[in-house]
Order: sequence, then structure tokens, then C-alpha cells
Amino acid sequence: MQDKCTGTLYIVATPIGNLQDMTPRAVEVLKTVDRIAAEDTRHSAPLLKHFSIVKPSISMHEFNERERLSIILDYLYEGESVALVSDAGTPLISDPGYHLVREARSRGIKVVPLPGPCAAIAALSVAGLPTDKFSFEGFLPAKPESRRNRLALLLHESRTMIFYEAPHRLLPVLKAMAEVFGGERRAVTARELTKIHESVLAETLAKLVAHFETHENELRGEFVIVLQGADESQSETREVIPENVLDILLEELPLKQAVALASKITGERKNVLYEMALAKKGG
Repeated sequence: MQDKCTGTLYIVATPIGNLQDMTPRAVEVLKTVDRIAAEDTRHSAPLLKHFSIVKPSISMHEFNERERLSIILDYLYEGESVALVSDAGTPLISDPGYHLVREARSRGIKVVPLPGPCAAIAALSVAGLPTDKFSFEGFLPAKPESRRNRLALLLHESRTMIFYEAPHRLLPVLKAMAEVFGGERRAVTARELTKIHESVLAETLAKLVAHFETHENELRGEFVIVLQGADESQSETREVIPENVLDILLEELPLKQAVALASKITGERKNVLYEMALAKKGG
């Protein structure tokens, strides 16, 4: 139960671009709380100014969340109400805040969500891909090898998958997806959602790669990738053969890494796969 003396932590979604997407309730709460915890106070300043919100702010981002945790909890214990906002969209969705919310809830502090914009859900809603089941994968690893390994683990995922990506990595990511999932797998790129240069492209992975290779001027802004899942009926009946998976991974990875990843994908024991790989490599 919440201590009557403690304040309330509000998780406030803010626009991902268009300021008209700010909800009246979000404005009201930001005007009435005692303090605002912002991912970047410099970034949130124009938004607060636009809605004539003047409140003390404290930064809380991925590099200082653990440090600021105790400070914000102290404010809440003293009876202050605090609103958590990210740079855009819904806090905690590929943004900081998880540790704060977990600790607040574990200590009996009331946590209240204020729903609103979320780039992942906005992109999914216009993608034209199945929405009954989906998984949010966030940002893929920056290093090509780690990125490919992560995608390989998703090879047989039947749910629609949602990714966030930076503009300078979009093309390499689409190429990696085409290599792992096949160029005919359908996907959607949603760029600069709700902003002036918003664009949504729905194509096969191969055609999306070709498009951005010839339209480098469009490699700007924030991207969401929505990827079609594997065919569920095929996923349920298709046998995953460890040797075939190992063959594919050995083409791209060193032996030990290929064995480790093949074991994760297939469930086969590492020692069995290791012996198999050594035999393929000629001892």
C-alpha cells in the first residue's frame, strides 16, 4: 500500500513530432506536479514553454539513471509529485525509466500512466501487417556481427516485429534483414512520424534496400521498421535442422561463434555442434 505521505510518480507520454498530439491531461499533470524528470531538460524545454509549463526539472537519462534514482525517490518520499518524460513518445519504450518505476513500485509509491504517442504503435497501426501478435525489438546492436546474430535468433519469429533505427544505420540493417530473412520478406519503414517529412514505405526488404540505395536524401530523421513475421503455419511444421543452421552460420562467423549461435537457435548441444563444425572444417 502507498504511504499517505509519499507523492505520485506520473509516466507522461509526449508528442513524437506534432505538438497537437499532446493530450489535455498530460498538459494538466505537467502543470500541477511539483517537479519534472526529463530525459534531456534542454530537449523538453521547448515543449514545456509551448504549453506555458514552468516547473523545476531534473535530468534522468541512460547514463545517470542509477545516480538520479535516489534523488527522485527522495522527492517522492517528501510528498512531491514527479512527472517522468522522455525526449519523445512514451517513457521506458527504448528510453530510461525502468529502474525508477521498478523501485517506486517496490517501495509502495503510486505510479500513474498517462498514455499518449508511441512511435512503435503509430508505425504498426499504418504498416498493413498483422497486428494481433507483435514483438517490440527496439534498437538492434550497432556492430554488424552482433546485429546479424540477433536477427538470426528471430529467423522463425512468427509475430510482426518492430524495430527502432538511426538513419545512418538504416541501410545496413535492411541489408542484414534481407540476408537473414530473405529479400521477399515484407517490411515497412516509417520515417519522421507525425512530422512535416513523414513517409511510410511498404515493400519487400529487397525493394526497400534498392530504394534507399538510390534515395540517400531520405536517410534522415527517426525510423521505425515493421517487419513481417515468419509464416506461422510453416513455422509450426518446418523442422529446424541443426546442421543446416550451422552451415549458414559458418559462412559468416568464426567456428566458436557459429556453434554457440546454432545451439541457441536449434537447442542442440554445443559439443555435438562443435564436433560437426570441426568435421566440416576438415578437423
